[in-house]
Amino acid sequence: MPPGIYWYNACIPNWYTRFATPVLHEPIPMTISQAPGAPGIAPRWTSSAKEGIGTAYSTGSRVWFTLSHGIVNEIYYPHVDSPNTRDLQLLISDGETFVHEEKCDLIHSSERPDPQALLYRQTNTAPDQRYRIIKEVIGEPHSDVVLVSVKMEILDATLADKLKVYVLLAPHVKDTGGNNTARTCEVGGSRLLHAEREQVHLVLGVNTEFVRRSVGFVGASDGWNDLQDNFQMDWQYEEAAGGNVAMMGEVDLSRGREFTIGVSLGDSRQSAATSLLQAFAIPFAQQRTKFIEQWKRVPLPELSHDPDTQALVQLSQHVLLAHEDKEFAGATVASMSIPWGETKDDSDSGGYHLVWARDMVQTTTALLASGETDLPLRSLVWLACVQGEDGGMPQNSRIDGSPYWEGVQLDEVAAPVLLAWRLQDANALQNFDPMPMVRRAMRFLLLHGPVTAQERWEENSGYSPSTLAIIISAIVCAADLVRSERAEATDNEDTRFLLDYADWMVASLEGWTVTNCGELVPGKPRHYIRITPEAPQSGPVEPNPNIATINIANGGGEFPARNVVDAGFLQLVRLGIRRWDDPVIVDSVAVVDAMLKRELPQGPCWRRYNHDGYGQHTDGSAFNGTGEGRVWPLLTGERGHYELACGRDVTRYIEAMKGFASGSGLFAEQLWDTDDIPQRGMYFGKPAGSAMPLCWAHAEFISLVRSQKDERCYDRIEPVYRRYSINQPENHLEVWTFAHQPIRISAGKRLRLICEHRGRVHWTTDQWATRHDSELTNAAFGLHFIDLPIEDLLGGQECVFTFHWSADDRWEDTNYVVKISS
Repeated sequence: MPPGIYWYNACIPNWYTRFATPVLHEPIPMTISQAPGAPGIAPRWTSSAKEGIGTAYSTGSRVWFTLSHGIVNEIYYPHVDSPNTRDLQLLISDGETFVHEEKCDLIHSSERPDPQALLYRQTNTAPDQRYRIIKEVIGEPHSDVVLVSVKMEILDATLADKLKVYVLLAPHVKDTGGNNTARTCEVGGSRLLHAEREQVHLVLGVNTEFVRRSVGFVGASDGWNDLQDNFQMDWQYEEAAGGNVAMMGEVDLSRGREFTIGVSLGDSRQSAATSLLQAFAIPFAQQRTKFIEQWKRVPLPELSHDPDTQALVQLSQHVLLAHEDKEFAGATVASMSIPWGETKDDSDSGGYHLVWARDMVQTTTALLASGETDLPLRSLVWLACVQGEDGGMPQNSRIDGSPYWEGVQLDEVAAPVLLAWRLQDANALQNFDPMPMVRRAMRFLLLHGPVTAQERWEENSGYSPSTLAIIISAIVCAADLVRSERAEATDNEDTRFLLDYADWMVASLEGWTVTNCGELVPGKPRHYIRITPEAPQSGPVEPNPNIATINIANGGGEFPARNVVDAGFLQLVRLGIRRWDDPVIVDSVAVVDAMLKRELPQGPCWRRYNHDGYGQHTDGSAFNGTGEGRVWPLLTGERGHYELACGRDVTRYIEAMKGFASGSGLFAEQLWDTDDIPQRGMYFGKPAGSAMPLCWAHAEFISLVRSQKDERCYDRIEPVYRRYSINQPENHLEVWTFAHQPIRISAGKRLRLICEHRGRVHWTTDQWATRHDSELTNAAFGLHFIDLPIEDLLGGQECVFTFHWSADDRWEDTNYVVKISS
């Protein structure tokens, strides 16, 4: 197999045969113009196992495309979160004995002719080797047009005068497969096909013209069904309004077997058609040259002396850059795919082409590691603009910042602060002041932490080691940013206030997230767990990793939390909070390896956590709300960072990740980690049907290669590392907020109350025999606090307090009680 070429012959059921049998018919009189069968079968999206993604580097071209199984899949416009097509492919027939569907019936290969551009060449060969199709796909460098150059090679001379080629497109205009309308049209003397929905218009054409055209409803009057009984295009419907539609045109091969297909999008039929014909006016070879020249503007990251590693770093950098929107600059989506898209309808149109602050910061951190600073700065500004006035951040959002899901994830609130610190550390903030965003984030985290409503797997609330690692690091970074803002090397009241909170969190980590009686691995009872469940609402808390019970999402079941583990605790080492040789870390690594590690042909890989239900079923069928989570390549990257912190060679992990990449260089979210199931397209160590490419995985690869070059973890935050892995300050307080009300605290510590509003605390330590009134002190970020001097209380005693609020002269109706542990 030539390097860089991916060969396969996988047939995923097409959108017709999966849901409908061919409609046998007599030739339809040409006077009929309205397609029958409205609204067609229920629409579905398409495979997420991409072999390529692309866009022009220029911001003047607002189209993106994805490729899989030898064809074009989604075309995004005018934003990277808005797909408008499901499939664009060819049907090939001799008019007498066969009709081949390019996606299902041909043998596919894919390669990248120029490694410095997101240019793809797809070669699709007939199963009997009688003909071959060679295609190259680009975004027109300065307009909203996707161009596909096609060359038909006849390998059997008997087909020379018989072969007919049809272009078939399934519009899903404006992120929806239903309620589309398709028509034939003529503009500027060219015979075109047009689809529209809600002021978005798509025009399909070929530079050698269509001989025949038809539109219809999928499963009833579409072109695929038309060809099935007699291999001829008999229908020529002119309109299919309000449904799941398809458009087909027969290519005029009398002008030669090389032609260019174009798909143009715009806000009117006229604008889209005009852009298409203008693109056709320039030879494809010139467009191709310009497309490559634009991508060559990206500086080449030099992170490895190994050519294969360097090539994959460069491709990963391009993949990350391509996921940025071109109007809402800085907004990067997680993946141009919908996991298990072939099973998803319009109700799940968001897929992964949404913005997660966590994934965006992973992307931009990796780009910083590759030497790119412009996009990370744009992303930070975008995040600052999307941040809520209260400092909150959407769980995920459209690229305009409008929330999509409604969850709260504290690591996503904290992550932009890390990005701000990294940009300042790289002297790349330019004129942007991140401090308003940083202050709002700190206020939110201190008022709402440390319990997160969702951890990084977006499924459970509680004390999450990975989330806590991000919060702690963000707080230390914020303190460092405050010092820099004031040009002070020493701490003031604001920075001490922040660092006190971070110190308290660090001192509490083991109590919150480490079990002493784990039962997974004999001899290893003390280890980090995935999450200690706790509700994020206001109320008393008493976290106990030893006795809590966790309900696993996606049908995973209910288990003792002490026996459910993931590798999220490795973030504590990666960011500098815990040393690699911390005994609990070392034992936790052993437990994770015993439970989650799988050896694939390419190298080691890990599942997210035991009992994970987010993945393909054991029979290879798609996730449908339940399943079995498989291994994630990005977790091999995370493990590599830990091994580097241990001073070990990480070449094994880099080579494993290189092996996990598809033949076209893309990383999947999950890989199939058990025996082959060929009929389902599931092969050991190969993509398992979820998202591909996953930007997070590409980011992990870049960061790991950069870390190997530096001989230290690139993600490690030096002020965090110095404070907690080297200096290890003592903690002298416990923290109480309305979001986190500990029932009991250790003896010998002050109790710090942090509140949102100004007021005073009415409190006692002897059941109101003696009463105290203490004013809350103004603190950083618009907060108020007081330290109750109860460090001399003995075990069994308690502190009782309530509040009087100054603004509305109101007493809190509740007495709060904190007991002192023995």
